Amino acid sequence: MTASSQEVPTGTKTKILNAAEKLFGQHGFDATSLRDITAEAGVNLAAVNYHFQSKESLIDALIDRRLGPIKQKRLQMLEAAGPAPALEQIVEAFLAPILDHDLPTAVPLIGRVLSNPSLFLERVYKPHLGETVARFSEALEKALPGLSTEERFWRVHFMAGAMTHILALSGVLPLMEGSGGTLDRATLMARMVTFLVAGFRASADSPHILEKC
Repeated sequence: MTASSQEVPTGTKTKILNAAEKLFGQHGFDATSLRDITAEAGVNLAAVNYHFQSKESLIDALIDRRLGPIKQKRLQMLEAAGPAPALEQIVEAFLAPILDHDLPTAVPLIGRVLSNPSLFLERVYKPHLGETVARFSEALEKALPGLSTEERFWRVHFMAGAMTHILALSGVLPLMEGSGGTLDRATLMARMVTFLVAGFRASADSPHILEKC
């Protein structure tokens, strides 16, 4: 066996992160103990304490491992689009980094985080998404100057909701009738951009509440 074909040993810290992500995704944060994680990772409790100090710090490290690169790529794509990016470029910069991510591995953990509002606000939105949303909102203000701040807020969150729906159901959407049987990411991206751009450009003057019969 050549050196290039040999597997690179997985470090202890990565083993712990991989095991924690798997178990947190399967059982939730409260139901998973550090001893469960050490057993899955094949390490001792002292190793967890050395690398992460606590379960709370381990959760933060996991979230940062997943969302840090996505945040960085989003901002890079937005910056590369120039000082006045087109609406299509803004939407693509928001979606592409997460749709290009390792979806099957990331989805269970992301689902657990989203199902816990306080965890999402304090550990995801404030450290990882707040700056991103602000930057994208600024770009949208230039692309769609007629939208109010409130309207932009809701349309950005509708975009995030559509993206989250795709993430959560990525494993079963191809099995549903009418899907075409595949989840080709390039085609999916094109469809989502078309749909969301139309939503962003829709008039804000439409009635907000349907009259009751």
